[in-house]
Amino acid sequence: MRFASTRNKSTIVGFAHAILNCMPEDGGLYVPCNTEDMRRWILYTDEKTSFTSIAGALTSAFIKDEFSPIICEAIATKAFPFSPQLRKLDDTHFMLELFHGPSGCHRDFGIAYLCACLETILHMQNNSAMILAVSHREFGAVLAHELRGKEHIKAVVVCPKGKVHGISKCDYAWNGGNIYPVEVDGDENDCRAFVRMIFADREFVKENKLTVANTTNIGRLLPQTFFYPFAFSRLKSRVHGDIYYALAPGNYSNVIAGLYSWRFALPLSGFFLPATEALFANDVGDCVLLNESYQRMNADPAEPSNIERLEEVFSANGRMMRNFIYPVQLSSKQIDNAVKELFEKYHVCADRHTGRAYAAACKHAKMLAEDDGSVVIIARDHPALSSEYIHHVTGKRLNIPEHIAASVQRVAVKKPLVKSIDELRSIIVNFNNR
Repeated sequence: MRFASTRNKSTIVGFAHAILNCMPEDGGLYVPCNTEDMRRWILYTDEKTSFTSIAGALTSAFIKDEFSPIICEAIATKAFPFSPQLRKLDDTHFMLELFHGPSGCHRDFGIAYLCACLETILHMQNNSAMILAVSHREFGAVLAHELRGKEHIKAVVVCPKGKVHGISKCDYAWNGGNIYPVEVDGDENDCRAFVRMIFADREFVKENKLTVANTTNIGRLLPQTFFYPFAFSRLKSRVHGDIYYALAPGNYSNVIAGLYSWRFALPLSGFFLPATEALFANDVGDCVLLNESYQRMNADPAEPSNIERLEEVFSANGRMMRNFIYPVQLSSKQIDNAVKELFEKYHVCADRHTGRAYAAACKHAKMLAEDDGSVVIIARDHPALSSEYIHHVTGKRLNIPEHIAASVQRVAVKKPLVKSIDELRSIIVNFNNR
């Protein structure tokens, strides 16, 4: 599979280039130029097909022109000693839980895969790379966990003062680890501004081999396409009608990943999601994607959005947007009521994002009944990460597992605060030269 920029289809690169140099110079985002027809393979999967096998097969489809099937399988095996879980709620509703990784956060999957790909590629090239990221809450723990033992990848994570979470002392660069937490004398917006300024200097980025670990990087996005074939492999013998997915849109990464899965010939009928300012239903109920391309900023290394990737998909097939995406307006009260219903009806403790997904599915109950359909609700993060909200809405107090508590525990860095972009640049250069 080759990749092109959303803004210039003649900018075509391979997988290794796309994840190491993840932002095209034209300011766009990398997207697949073509997709593999995986229909026969998908239809032969079943409940015995492991998530690792699904990841390995799709990885081979993505990058078979660059790497052998053995290497693709090795990437998937290294990335995923953990798996999503599909939970049956009733004959119509299922829940796909993405929080069974080491931190309880859905990002475990994307970052584990990206780091496994990077380490494999860099080992083969006898090269190195550095991730530069804004860290918030459990993100630092996710990244630190995946960088342990890696020989070719380091990371600098930029955090507001006093908000470094989940990173063990053994992971600190000055203790021999692969991660350098930087505390900024400011808030999260200041951290993002620093990262944007660094990536604006393309020569500095190239010299220091910088990349990102959010969905601006196509290598972070592609593993999210694995979720849908996995769910289908568990559903195919249980349901006989249409299959829909309900999810909170976030930065639209899971939506675009689902659409890529459909392109691989995955049987699915559409997505239910809460409406946003950019993706909503018009007066006749058709999905509308607000076209802001005339004022679109360059790809953001600090706060990604996949709207431009959605535009690229829908520009090729506008009818698909109307027939696949079903956004609904939701109030805060409707979301809270959905969380209560999940708890009372199914004994599920759900965070607000899962509540939004379930509420969107409930709005389309009539469509499901008419089509003899089923819906898979995407639960991104462990409920314990939203324990206060769940207690407020349901009255249920959660026991927080030890690994979840560790991933959000604040830690002391005991290094001087970074107050300028030059100080951050110096840290990156010095860490790279170790």
